[in-house]
Amino acid sequence: MELTVGQLAERSGVAVSALRFYEAEGLIHSRRTSGNQRRYARETLRRVAFIRVSQRVGIPLSVIRDALAKLPDRRTPTTEDWERLSKAWRAELDERIVTLQRLRDELTECIGCGCLSLDHCRLANPYDVLAKEGSGPRRWLCAKACDGGTCASSVEG
Repeated sequence: MELTVGQLAERSGVAVSALRFYEAEGLIHSRRTSGNQRRYARETLRRVAFIRVSQRVGIPLSVIRDALAKLPDRRTPTTEDWERLSKAWRAELDERIVTLQRLRDELTECIGCGCLSLDHCRLANPYDVLAKEGSGPRRWLCAKACDGGTCASSVEG
C-alpha cells in the first residue's frame, strides 16, 4: 500500500513542506501517478523516522543523506544500519556534548567576543589581537588548541 504526501505527513508527524524538502534533498523518494501526485512506499515512514531521530541528536542533513545514499536500492534503514551509523556518529556527538557543556558552564562569563572572561578580557585580548586570527569567537573556534581558557596562538598580556 502506498501513502499520499498527506497520509505520510499525518502518520510521521512531519509537515508536508518538510517531506517535500526531504524529497528535494534526496532523503526520501516517491513515484508520481498519472495525475502527477506523489505516492510513497510504506517503508518511507521508517526512513522519515530515521531522518528525524538523526536530526534530533544533531546529525546534519548532509551526513544523513550520505548515510542513506550508501544503502542499496534506496532501501529503508534496518536496526543494524542504525547501530552501525550511531556508532560511527558517537565520537562526533561526544565532542558536541563536551562543547555544549563548556558553553553552558562558561556562558555567564561570555559577552560574545570570544575571550570568555569579562574580568581578564583587557589582559587576554588587548587591542583585540584575536581579530588577526579571523572573525567570530576565536577562543571558541580554536577550542581544540586552547589551554586553560586562552588560545595557544593568542598574545599574552
